[in-house]
Amino acid sequence: MKLDQVFERRCPLPVSAEEAYAWHARPGAFARLMPPWAPVECLVPPTSLDEGSEAVLRVSLGPIKKRWVARHSKPEPGVFFEDVQVSGPFARWVHRHSFEPADEGCVLVDHIDYRLPLGPLGALFGSIHARKDLERTFAHRHRIVAWDIARHAASGRENVMKIAVTGSTGLVGTQLLPFLTTGGHQVLRLVRGAASGADEVSWSPELGLEPDALAGVDAVVHLAGAGIADKRWNPKRKQLIRDSRVVGTRKLCEALAAMERKPEVLVCASAVGFYGERDEPVDESSPAGSGFLADTCAAWERATRPAREAGIRVVNLRFGVILSPKGGALKKMLLPFKMGGGGRLGSGEQPMAWIGLDDAVGAVHHALVTEELSGPVNVVAPEPATNASYTKTLGKVLRRPTVFPMPALVARMAFGEMAQELLLTGATVVPTELERTGYRFLTPDLESTLRHLLGKTKGGVASGVSQATGVPAST
Repeated sequence: MKLDQVFERRCPLPVSAEEAYAWHARPGAFARLMPPWAPVECLVPPTSLDEGSEAVLRVSLGPIKKRWVARHSKPEPGVFFEDVQVSGPFARWVHRHSFEPADEGCVLVDHIDYRLPLGPLGALFGSIHARKDLERTFAHRHRIVAWDIARHAASGRENVMKIAVTGSTGLVGTQLLPFLTTGGHQVLRLVRGAASGADEVSWSPELGLEPDALAGVDAVVHLAGAGIADKRWNPKRKQLIRDSRVVGTRKLCEALAAMERKPEVLVCASAVGFYGERDEPVDESSPAGSGFLADTCAAWERATRPAREAGIRVVNLRFGVILSPKGGALKKMLLPFKMGGGGRLGSGEQPMAWIGLDDAVGAVHHALVTEELSGPVNVVAPEPATNASYTKTLGKVLRRPTVFPMPALVARMAFGEMAQELLLTGATVVPTELERTGYRFLTPDLESTLRHLLGKTKGGVASGVSQATGVPAST
């Protein structure tokens, strides 16, 4: 039985081989390429592609956790680099990343020579599973690298900025930062507590920060705020949710307004909770609804007024439910759905405004580089969904039944007031401003989004991906 095995996958990219190599060499590339479903934790990211640079991972193989150390070897800038397993789950692993010039850009070639552990026994029982895992992993990686590079190329290398970001450890922030740094942008993290490096600035949402702390910053992305669904609501929790957004935003905007050289743009998070419960479709021109979330979102957006009045372009991103197996609603739903215990909430007819994590990141970038955008922007996918259609689609992707509904009364008993505003009501929200300004969704429909996020894509490429990246599908 043949023990040494080979895997290869090719992906066309709309940039030169030199630029594609540079994308991989910048900070954040490793994080962007990590599939969200993979049971892998990066303990030490590589600092460069230079000879000897190492990445240290922790891989979960069921209940067993294994360290995986990979070392970069034989780099030739603009042409190829390799990473070789020093220790880890494989008996042998040599991964060459090559960049071949083509008529319109280049072709990324991932070529892996590997050997499974346990000799002939491992090859006999593990070969098919290993190849399937490599296929879906590199299908995902190639979608991401093609889409990211295409977006940065479309915005132009001359638009490289210094960007300050709050909420960098949240669901969106953890992917936004590597997306920006791989595009060549310099990122400054605003952190609570003491700053630990030159790329961090200490700030307090309650007290704000000194205007000169952000000197030289071209743009600010404000994502910070207490988790809405992290804990059951009570008066104290609701006040924290509101104050962490309204007070923190106002303090930040007052500091930006006082700067001698002000940033050109502030991109501030908001939410589709602004619309409350609505029967008719709503877009950015629709008025605020009623309820705690609608009142909080309206006050949150008003808190950006000092920046707007100081001449800063302000974009209020009204996020829908952000889908990712790494956090939020989808993460909480995965285990019961995988066990066959999923089902609709209440009647299931309530609208659900949603967005995949990568498109949430893409929308932030779009707001940063699109000068005609200002004011409210709905960050939702163009395909509407209800709780029932979401439930059915997730069950289809996971190949599980969805026959265990949660009645509205049970939801209210389990989650209290939060159930009514977050789970049992909603609005059909339309992304008018994103579409008007030419935003191209990576995964515009619900099924392709869930397949992309969970590694369940058909034929290697989620529907709509090639249209979003502007390059042919990977082969």
